[in-house]
Amino acid sequence: MRILWIKTELLHPLDKGGRIRSYQMLRSLSRQHHVTYLCLDDGLAAADALERAREYAQEVVVVPFRAPTKMSLGFFAALLRNLFSPLPYAIARYRSPELRDRVQELAGAADLIVCDFLVPTVNVPDALPAPAVLFEHNVEAMIWQRHVSVPQHPVRRAYMRLQWQRMLWYEARECRRFAHVVAVSPVDAQVIRREYAVASVGHVPTGVDLEYFSTSRPRPQESRELVFIGSMDWMPNDDGIRWFAREIFGRIQERVTGARLTVVGRSPSLAIRELAARNPAIKVTGTVADVRPYLERAGVSVVPLRIGGGTRLKIYEMMAMGVPVVSTAIGAEGLPIRHDEHLLIADSVEEQVSAICALLGDPARADLLATNALRHVKEHCSWDAVAECFLAQCPRRSAASQSSYQGKAGRAA
Repeated sequence: MRILWIKTELLHPLDKGGRIRSYQMLRSLSRQHHVTYLCLDDGLAAADALERAREYAQEVVVVPFRAPTKMSLGFFAALLRNLFSPLPYAIARYRSPELRDRVQELAGAADLIVCDFLVPTVNVPDALPAPAVLFEHNVEAMIWQRHVSVPQHPVRRAYMRLQWQRMLWYEARECRRFAHVVAVSPVDAQVIRREYAVASVGHVPTGVDLEYFSTSRPRPQESRELVFIGSMDWMPNDDGIRWFAREIFGRIQERVTGARLTVVGRSPSLAIRELAARNPAIKVTGTVADVRPYLERAGVSVVPLRIGGGTRLKIYEMMAMGVPVVSTAIGAEGLPIRHDEHLLIADSVEEQVSAICALLGDPARADLLATNALRHVKEHCSWDAVAECFLAQCPRRSAASQSSYQGKAGRAA
């Protein structure tokens, strides 16, 4: 097959869940199929990102693009202009007529077109010669709805509500426009089917790189270190860690001598850095070259998300490294894992404190959870299986329609 894969960015560095999922699936698909990777390039990717794109695609086409930098004057001006647009800002900021033209140009040779995430849909024309699939890593409107539900300043809540309503309308329209929608969990697939009245919806499981995320070291029984792994410029991660540090971690310190919290992930906000400055037991690393050393020394990994959608790759990475996990229900949403067998689910402040302290104080229970979780990911979570599942449900252009399209193109020329 010839696959045209459309995204808003090059994938390196692999420091976000969405990039990792796309990279691993594309690397598997490109072993047997010809992948043309078409994306925007804002110049912020790793220096070798374009060269390394050959790891996951035979052909790479980039379109230069520059969106306003967050918190700049241009950013606030764009937010103000967006008040008069029907599109959510998270979509409108990636509009690119040049990318739209390249989609139209390259689609003629494709058997399948994949729009990776909702955002690039703003640059995908209606009339395309091959079936177009929307790959939804999250139900985006659900994330914005959850933003509205958490405590915050009334002005911010009003803005979030406006963006949620726009995203709800836009996402519903786009999901119905594509030939097929692929979600990353049965939960998300059901939401898309029910809320957006989309008939052709499937889902793929979440995977993990079991060769990379592995360790031969025994789990540190005496560790009192809690670790969070995630991109800190993603709002749900920022919200979750601020909540955890302010409401939960202090209570754990009162009960567990020597408790520490390490927050690992790129672009932590000023608010997160200030929390660390006020509490010497909190360390914020920013970008790191390798998250595995932090997981190897952790006593417990935490996923305290109150907002989110899709599925968290980081949970499987933690499990593959043999680290016991405590997560909120939203943090573990969509993953086929069970409370008190593979991890502990804790939603309230008291539940979080109790679950984490219980694992730190009971190494045998922590070991059992970690062992069960590691067995689960080894048996069910290879990326090759995920890629096969994805492709199996995608429609593709028939030989007859390919011939018909080429004939029309030839006559037009």
